[in-house]
Amino acid sequence: MPEDKQPPAGPRAARKRKAIVDAARALFLREGFGVGMDAIAAEAGVSKVTVYNHFGSKEALFTAVITGALDETLDDDSSAALARLADAEDADDLRAAFVAAARAWVHAVRADQDVAALRTLVATEIHRFPQLGEAWRGHGPAGHHPAVADALRALAERGMLTVPDLEAAVVQLYALLVFPHMVFGQYGADLDEDLTDRLITGGVDMFLTYYRA
Repeated sequence: MPEDKQPPAGPRAARKRKAIVDAARALFLREGFGVGMDAIAAEAGVSKVTVYNHFGSKEALFTAVITGALDETLDDDSSAALARLADAEDADDLRAAFVAAARAWVHAVRADQDVAALRTLVATEIHRFPQLGEAWRGHGPAGHHPAVADALRALAERGMLTVPDLEAAVVQLYALLVFPHMVFGQYGADLDEDLTDRLITGGVDMFLTYYRA
């Protein structure tokens, strides 16, 4: 889509856009990135022209699919737990709130099989379609879960944490809490509940040891 051309707007356009994203997500997961735009349009019940009017390219559509899937991973419970971090009163309260938020976040990540399947899709097809990696990376660490970045920013503004580099802090928190499940899950070796909880509490302690003000 040309940069100066805006996608269709309004309630009807929003419904069509959602139908296109839902159809593309199902087909990408079932058939891979090589699926044609004709098939996506047919699955969504719209014309191929409509798909291009909304997204401009298959790469842009894939990015929208990724964005939607990643945004879903933080459900209401985990988002609420992250929001409560900003209300912590002291160091003990902050740790307890962090552990509760981390448990909710990790549970949401582990339970979202579509995101895991999309990661597998990128890994298996990136040699044929390098733009898949660009779409995934383009979402950015802080963009994967804005609620995580917002919680850290709020705690830094309150003086509970010292966070000179928010992007690095988000990646480090990912590394401690989420990445182990992504890596092991990619190879079909899920971590059991006991080890998961030890990783969560240990990860929170390591993160707070470095960033607590």
